[in-house]
Formats: sequence, C-alpha cells, structure tokens
Amino acid sequence: MGRVAVGVAVVCAATAVAVAAVVVRRRMRSSGKWARAEAVVRELEEKCATPTGKLRQVADAMTVEMHAGLASEGGSKLKMLISYVDNLPTGDEHGLFYALDLGGTNFRVLRVQLGGREGRVVKEESMEVSISPNLMVGSSDELFDFIAAELAKFVASEGEGFHLSAGRQRELGFTFSFPVRQTSIASGTLIKWTKGFSIEETVGEDVVVELTKAMERQGLDMRVAALVNDTIGTLAGGRYYDNDVVAAVILGTGTNAAYVERAHAIPKWHGLLPKSGEMVINMEWGNFRSSHLPLTEYDQALDSESLNPGEQIFEKLISGMYLGEVLRLVLLKLAEEAAFFGDTIPPKLKTPFTLRTPEMSAMHHDTSSDLRVVGNKLKEILSISGTSLKARKLIVHICDIIALRGARLSAAGIVGILKKQGRDTVTSSGSEKQRTVIAMDGGLFEHYTKFSQCMESTLKELLGDEVSESVVVKLANDGSGIGAALLAAAHSQYTELEES
Repeated sequence: MGRVAVGVAVVCAATAVAVAAVVVRRRMRSSGKWARAEAVVRELEEKCATPTGKLRQVADAMTVEMHAGLASEGGSKLKMLISYVDNLPTGDEHGLFYALDLGGTNFRVLRVQLGGREGRVVKEESMEVSISPNLMVGSSDELFDFIAAELAKFVASEGEGFHLSAGRQRELGFTFSFPVRQTSIASGTLIKWTKGFSIEETVGEDVVVELTKAMERQGLDMRVAALVNDTIGTLAGGRYYDNDVVAAVILGTGTNAAYVERAHAIPKWHGLLPKSGEMVINMEWGNFRSSHLPLTEYDQALDSESLNPGEQIFEKLISGMYLGEVLRLVLLKLAEEAAFFGDTIPPKLKTPFTLRTPEMSAMHHDTSSDLRVVGNKLKEILSISGTSLKARKLIVHICDIIALRGARLSAAGIVGILKKQGRDTVTSSGSEKQRTVIAMDGGLFEHYTKFSQCMESTLKELLGDEVSESVVVKLANDGSGIGAALLAAAHSQYTELEES
C-alpha cells in the first residue's frame, strides 16, 4: 500500500506541476499578448502626438496654403473658392424663403418666414430625409429626382404662418456641401464628390441646373436664388445674429471652413471689386495637407482604401466620417497581433466603417465603473462579448488618442485662419478690444463633448490668454439651413422691386 500511495502522490505531484506549467505558460502568453497590445497603443500615441510646437507649424502651413490658394487657381491643395457672396445678411430681410441643405448622408428641407429687423425669424419648419447608399453612387437624375420629390412634398405641407406674396415665385437657397466651382451667386459646377458620394456624370455639371430640371420634372415652381456651401450658410446664419462673426467651421460627417476676406487680398479675383470690399471664401480645408500632420499607418490604410486616395487628408484626420474607422483599424491590429479579443479575429471587425464615430463617442464618454457602455457597444456592433475591464480601459484610451488628435488639429486650422485675418494678436478699435466670433456647426462639434472641449482648450493654448479672451466659438446650430434661406432672401429677384 505504501508503494501505491507513494506512486499516487508522485503522479498527483507530477500532474500539479504539469497543470501549473500550463497555467504559467498561459499567463506568460497572455502577458506577452498584453505587452504587445500596450506596445501597439504606445506607438499609436507617439505617432498621433500633437505638441504645441507641431500645432503652430500646422497653423503656419495653413496660412501659407491660404495665401497660395488665393494667388492662383491650382496654386494650393486648398481650393480657396470665391463664393460670390460679398454681402452677408443684415437682419432686414423679410418674406417666405426655402432652403435645401445637401451635405452628407442626410439632406434637410427648410422654410422660414422672415420678419425684418423686428420680427427676425417669425416661423421656421424643417424636415430631414436620409439618402440611401445606392443613391450616393447611382445616377445624377436618380439623386436629384429623389431630392426634388421630397422637396415638393414639403412645399405641399405649407401651413398657417407662412405667406408668399401674390404673384411671386418661391425662392430657395441651395446649400451644396461639396467642392463647386462657383460661376455666379446661383450657378456652379461640381469639382468632385466627397463624403462617400461618387456619381461621375455629375462632375463638371452645374448643380443648380440639375436641381432645377428635377424640380421641373416634379412640377415644382421654385427658383434657386443662391447656391451656397454649408460653411458659407453657417457663416451667414451666424452673422445674422452676431455682427462679429468672421469665420465658420463645420465639424460633422465632413469638415470645411469659410471666412470673410478683404477683396483686394485675392490676387486671382479679376472682376470689379465688390462695394462692400469683402468676399466670402470657401476654403475646402478638408483637402489641406502638410508634412507636419501626424499620420499613422492606420491613416495610410484608410486613405488607400478610400474612394479618393491622396485627397481630403485633413478631413480624414479630423471629421466624423473617419474617426470611428481609424478606431476600427487599430482594434483590428490588436486582434491580429495581440489576440486582443481571443484566438479568433471577430469577423465584423474586418468590415470597413462598421464602427461609426457616434459609437466611438459613446465609448469615450463612458463614466460607469465597469465601462459597461464600452462592453455593450462591442457586443452590439462587433458581436464581441466577455471583454475584461482592463481591455475596455485600453479601448477608451485609444478613443482618447484619436479624438484629441483630431480636435487639436482642428484648433490649429482655426488659428491658421485667424493669422490670415490678422486676428491672432490683440487689436483694438478705439477703446474696445476687437471681438472675433467663429460660428461652428456639425454633429461632431455639437455632440462629441470631449472633442469640442479639447478643441476650445487647444485654441486658448495656441492663442494665449489675452487673445483668446476676445475669441468666441459659437454653435450656430442649423446655420447651414437658415443661412441658405437668408442668402436666398438677400439675393431675391424681388429685392430691387422692394427697394424701389
């Protein structure tokens, strides 16, 4: 019995040693994978770094490119498009005006009754419609017919409180948030699509003509009075309520900026100088590019797989269309190289644009002790369950790295505009300091709180306390809709009749 007992003890001991060895190996493998995951994130953090010095270089590069784009067509990656808007709203506008805001995966139709300086916006109604992915890559007629049909339905629902003067045609401000070569206040040819649209036959065509033909096919009697970019619409809407608005920035699905330039500082402008002495410039800043931009392997992968490789690099770093996709690419690398989600790579993680920026924002803002929002989003969107708290914390950290890089670069871009306008230093008119207001619009700025807070604090960091005291960032919510209607009012075919 003694020998049996000893034998059993030996076998048990050997088994225990073997089990312990397996556990140790697993732990070592696990700690090795975790070390690899941490190394991937550390490298991401280093490559995404935006120290103050680098941001100043980005701001300076933006100013240089602005000068180059104003000097000649094709002189810069920034198109610096002349908008033909040389007068912004004053507050005296009155009557019924419509706006159509086509700026991404949704479009909005809007009507406003304007009551002049006393009444301002008397009444306003709007409707939002989503565009199906097949229309974004279909034919030009299909897209514009769909838009015109929805617009006709909206006009048919015009109710009390909206009054069109007898014998007048309805007038529309058309906010078209894609690069357009404007030829007058109400005409412009499409340069290229962005934000996931790709309808080749529309490129080079006048988008006002395309919309007008579609409205005629719907039997809708409406005139396009102004073709504006969403950023110019935001600038106009901002100026209507605050005379110190000098620039507008959109941070949403896509991104862009517009600002008020002195007409004599535009060498490529060959027409008569406008009476106001000013001209609104549509920068198309999403296409800004500089060697100072902190690019990573994930940005390069995203760019090469995009519909427009080598284009819209700034937009791919800072806008809502792409932040979530950069996060997905980082998580995919963690899954492939560090078995971050287990031994198999979650299939949904391989699908581009599965992880959208609103979901990234929800994870980034998770304040629960167990980060359950992060866990729920991973399960809902990517079918990944059973993640550890440690893993969730790392994911929140990755969100932080990506979002804060975008926010800080956005701030640097704004400082570049202020430098061009000479508003990056303390100036005063009489005894009062010059006030500078930047009108902001877009879901990324409005809803991604950590992004917008970081952008504003970075502006202060770059401008310094004294200058930033007189620089105000203001949400001009729905500025692109109201702004387009206001510009339609300002460019109404009936304006001269009223004045006479």
